[in-house]
Amino acid sequence: MTSASGPVPPSASAIESAIRRAEDDLAHTLDHLKALVRIPSCSFPGFDPAHLEASAAYTVGWLTASGYPEARVVRMPGTHPYVIAKDHRAGPGFPTLLLYAHHDVQPPLREALWTSPVFEPTERNGRIYARGIADDKAGIAIHCAAAAAWTRTAGAPPINITVIIEGEEETGSHHFSAFLDAHLHELGADALVIADASNFDTGLPSLTTSLRGLVGVEIELKALRAPLHSGMWGGTVPDAVQALCRLIASLSDEHGEIAIPGISAAVRELSALERSAYARLPYDARRFADQAGILSGSSPADGVEVYRRMWRWPSLSVNAIQAGARGQTGNVVMDSAWARLGIRIVPDMDSQTVLAQLERHLRAHVPAGMRLDIVPLGASSAWGCATDHPLFATAAAAMARGYGVQPVFIGCGGSIPFVGEMTAKLGGIPALLTGVEDPACGAHSENESLHLGDFTSALKAQVALFGLIAQGRALTAAPRAGARPSTGLAGQPEPGKVGA
Repeated sequence: MTSASGPVPPSASAIESAIRRAEDDLAHTLDHLKALVRIPSCSFPGFDPAHLEASAAYTVGWLTASGYPEARVVRMPGTHPYVIAKDHRAGPGFPTLLLYAHHDVQPPLREALWTSPVFEPTERNGRIYARGIADDKAGIAIHCAAAAAWTRTAGAPPINITVIIEGEEETGSHHFSAFLDAHLHELGADALVIADASNFDTGLPSLTTSLRGLVGVEIELKALRAPLHSGMWGGTVPDAVQALCRLIASLSDEHGEIAIPGISAAVRELSALERSAYARLPYDARRFADQAGILSGSSPADGVEVYRRMWRWPSLSVNAIQAGARGQTGNVVMDSAWARLGIRIVPDMDSQTVLAQLERHLRAHVPAGMRLDIVPLGASSAWGCATDHPLFATAAAAMARGYGVQPVFIGCGGSIPFVGEMTAKLGGIPALLTGVEDPACGAHSENESLHLGDFTSALKAQVALFGLIAQGRALTAAPRAGARPSTGLAGQPEPGKVGA
């Protein structure tokens, strides 16, 4: 809306009207979501790629029906289709928000363990069960329905919106960098919303402000040309399996801390505000142990320390070890032993530096006379966002409006490798990582589900976000190009003091 004096932001009553419309249209939105979920759009090799074509086409149709003046399928060589949509009717006087989700899904996994058909949405006990319903077709639904609510009440969304729907997120987004380069000219935005994250708990809205990166390697230690009879040769020849165990053990100390020299030098301690934010998060040591399946039943008593170690401290995992075959190996000294290792890194750590430190440590501890082969599996960067940008206070107010409770700021121990690259290529813009997954949703597992209450709340929050951004126009000062992305987390808003 404009006047003689320029663009006019939406009123509080306009925001309320749009939220009510989203609620009134919820059944219609869920019908669309169920139709999209029925398309088995698995992006893994061996699955019919025609389903990815169908899901992209359906997404374009849904975006168009939601009021986006432009929506189209976009293709890149060698990968599944993307979708781009735009609604820039708000005009140059208002900010532009770039929305992300993905339309590909995980494989069914073990179909016999599903309690209802994998791709037939089935509602029970306040949840809808089906593959892809939460991860991430609910994100597409929110991007469609939030814009539709504004179009049907105000004629158009109060801000400019660009939407990207990816088709290969579940297989690693290997072509996403090339996609960004090819379409960067039409993706300029003041801020980014990635609707592919989780809430800390059901009913507790959460903004993810950090992601760990991942450095992975496979190593093989070789000592003999072939296995030897342990009775004839044991004690006189090198044992590759024992040597590999010692080599792996050298990577950490008796407390489980990574013992690679210098690896944690760049890691910053939590600020007082960050500790305060983590202290707000619910924590029960017994429940944590039960959720993790810890056999001893014990876990740390300090929740802040648990979250610090989960989100803001590097960790080493031995993913697999192999020497011989279980049940098929007799009394031998094995010729070689293999392992897969992974180090989760946190903001301010450089993935290539960590990879080099890991390789240097491993080679320095190889026993004499043995050969070590190292195969890097990848080195993805960590990401962190300073939350002192006005967008975060606005987003917190929108989530409080949608859920009825104040949101929390959390980290994620996992990785979404493209987030840092995407924000950097877009000029260091701030990013909101939101989503509707919760601890019970079973994403990537059997019986994936969507909590209907959280879905409704997340939709209302995004409707409110559009309006509150337009009211404050807090993003207009955000850099469009040339700015460096933030990798730290300093400046987080004080809990309980957020607002538009």
